[in-house]
Amino acid sequence: MDQSKAYTSKEEKKIPINDPSGKWSDLTLMPEWADKYYDVYTVRKHGKWVMLKALKKEYADKHEFVEMLNQEFDTRYNLAHPNIVMVNDFEDVPGVGKAIITDDVYGYSLRRLIDEKRLTPKIVHRLQTQLLDAMEYIQENHVIHHPITPDTIIFTEYNENLKLIDVGYAQKSALSERRAGEDIRSYGQILGEVLDHLPTSMPRLRKIANKCADGDSAFSTVADIQLAIERRNSAQIYYLLIAFILIMVILLFWLTLGK
Repeated sequence: MDQSKAYTSKEEKKIPINDPSGKWSDLTLMPEWADKYYDVYTVRKHGKWVMLKALKKEYADKHEFVEMLNQEFDTRYNLAHPNIVMVNDFEDVPGVGKAIITDDVYGYSLRRLIDEKRLTPKIVHRLQTQLLDAMEYIQENHVIHHPITPDTIIFTEYNENLKLIDVGYAQKSALSERRAGEDIRSYGQILGEVLDHLPTSMPRLRKIANKCADGDSAFSTVADIQLAIERRNSAQIYYLLIAFILIMVILLFWLTLGK
């Protein structure tokens, strides 16, 4: 079944592709996901939609940038996590050149969901669970990456699962405290922006977001954030349980009086 890409913008640009073999078709440039050195495309490979990340034309023949692309492929190819978009291959694509090939993502960026006021409780929950799980995996594998932003967080169209794109361009033997701190601050900024656009107040989650964004020493690792959120959720369950017990006691007392 042919699925349209729900994340595409009005700025997408169809590009003619000359491939007599028929392997590649429907090449589309995605300007909203480009950066200084790279362009991002969607394309059909043997009829299946995939995504491409390739150097911009002005950098494609420069050795240092080619090596940068090679290193990113080597780093990302070894990552395997359900909330990180998988890298599948690295090959020449007609009209594009050497490109990193990843799974396609049918869904919407967090940026778009914020801008279109389409946030849901499930998305907030995914940010508390799946995003932190992916960040912990990245840190455990000592992956150096660009800052995580609402633009690089995708929620799949049908079940709102979270997927990180553009994750990792190098791998080290260990991550510095500074890099770990940057991840935590990014998480706080993302969560804070989401909370700004919710119709309801979530003061405990807001407190966690503010502490992360401010670089509070209480959160030196992703595990610290996860523990704080679990405690918050456990407290909510505890209070609900107490409320339920009280209601049942009152109901039982009322029924006893009625006999």
